[in-house]
Amino acid sequence: MSIVRKLARPLLAAGFAAAGVERLRNADQTAQQLTPTLDRLGSVVPSAAGLNPASVARVLGATQLGAAAMLGLGKFSRLAGLVLAATAGVNTLVEYRNGDATTAEGRKERRTQLLKNLSLIGGVLLAAVDTNGRPGLAWRAEHLVQDSQRSVRAMGKDAGRRSRKVTKQTRKQLAKAERAVRSTASDIAGS
Repeated sequence: MSIVRKLARPLLAAGFAAAGVERLRNADQTAQQLTPTLDRLGSVVPSAAGLNPASVARVLGATQLGAAAMLGLGKFSRLAGLVLAATAGVNTLVEYRNGDATTAEGRKERRTQLLKNLSLIGGVLLAAVDTNGRPGLAWRAEHLVQDSQRSVRAMGKDAGRRSRKVTKQTRKQLAKAERAVRSTASDIAGS
């Protein structure tokens, strides 16, 4: 792992870990912020109508904290990046909808937070696609197919060579047997 990855991942994860701890500590305040969004979600998806905002706030906080820890430690960092992108997306939506839009300074702060959150989402998405210098699953699958195709072709060529060799040996043996039969037949007929 390069020094940049060793430094960048924990730095990127630190903000998410702090936000996750803050959400867990202030679950009631987060639940109040989540209520309008969950109400809208409940009207669109009826099965989500019964969600408890405090429980959702705790789950979001714990998920964010856990994924940030995994990203910071470099464990399952691709999965952690995707989870953080999803939780950051929810946080961005909630913060933007609950931001003060009545004053010019409030709108400016709301826009600044939106851009900051979108930047963090971009960062964790980059972390989610980072293969850490190792080939990804798509590359491995593609090369496995190519290697298999080469092996099958090589086996086919080898089988062709062997069958030609066996055919050649069989013809030689048949010719030798034919000569032996003719020789024996001429010995019998000549005697």
